Amino acid sequence: MTKQPFTGRLHTPLLIALAVILVVVIPLLNSLGIISNFTLGNWGKYLCYGILAISIDLLWGYTGLLCLGQALFFTLGGYMMGMHLMRMIGGDGVPTFLSMVGRTEWPSFFLPFSSFPFALLMMVVVPGMLAYVFGYLAFRSRIKGVYFSILTQALTYGAALLFFRNELLMGGNNGFTDFRTLLGFSLREDSTKRWLYIATALLLVLVVWGCKWLTHSRFGLIQRAIRDSENRVLFSGYATANFKLFIFVISAVIASLAGALFVPQVGIINPSEMDTSKSLEAVVWVALGGRGTIVGPVIGAISVNALKSWASVGATADFWPLMLGGAFVLVVLFMPKGMVGLPAQIQGYITRVSRNKSAAESPSSEPTPEATKP
Repeated sequence: MTKQPFTGRLHTPLLIALAVILVVVIPLLNSLGIISNFTLGNWGKYLCYGILAISIDLLWGYTGLLCLGQALFFTLGGYMMGMHLMRMIGGDGVPTFLSMVGRTEWPSFFLPFSSFPFALLMMVVVPGMLAYVFGYLAFRSRIKGVYFSILTQALTYGAALLFFRNELLMGGNNGFTDFRTLLGFSLREDSTKRWLYIATALLLVLVVWGCKWLTHSRFGLIQRAIRDSENRVLFSGYATANFKLFIFVISAVIASLAGALFVPQVGIINPSEMDTSKSLEAVVWVALGGRGTIVGPVIGAISVNALKSWASVGATADFWPLMLGGAFVLVVLFMPKGMVGLPAQIQGYITRVSRNKSAAESPSSEPTPEATKP
């Protein structure tokens, strides 16, 4: 019987402990004044990035689809939340981004976003429908591999150019900012910031649990079979395009919800979040943490962004891209399973060294050439 890897043995209790720390301990320390609001806000942002990384891992790590457009869905969710928050500002007239283009009234498509349930629905429907239409056309045309990656990157780039235009009436280059209230609570209150963090942590726990259940189900087996050899799955009678389309839509909705919680915590959303470099950086988080592990991308996203916050201050700011690139090269060459697979990799190395040492010290059972001479 083979030994289970490190992540398999400690997987359930470790996840429960981490969930308790994220959902209960950190907010409690913040309420006691031990953790500052600034630190809590940073961790809320890191957890949103962790959810985004999971959405990429569902596609890349489990289905073999390298999507370079997840930042688009992340930003669309942020814009849906931003439209609701802008409607909640109140006051007379219209915001600056509308008055700058000569508008004296709110556009009609903004008006339903006064309702939070409607905004929540749009956070699911808008990115989900875009992913469905794009995925349907791509997967029915048998587009895969590097061509799929290029198309998703082109889609994101095109959407960014569209949102940068002031004529779209979505804030242009500046986007949405100056948010004040959410569900009647001031976003400047410490308690509101704490509850936003708790909502993000709870969403992360639910996404991790849901994705683990999905990837360990029969659907997950077919999903990994598509990743390893799609032609064999096709020959077995499965419609692989439907499976890929379903997971593509699910990953888009997950990324969108992460973006929606990201906006009220950072206080701004603009088209720069759609930049293609954002999607590429998120792919690096997944690779560093451990592709195909669900938890690994979260660890990678938190670690990289925490390191980025530290390195972006002072003289090390100019070296951050080199540090990130060097870490990626290091993982590709020496840690193919990422940070999550490092304990098992070290354990395997120690086992091989011990086995070789034992083989070298044990006497050989084969006769020596001198013993065979007459």
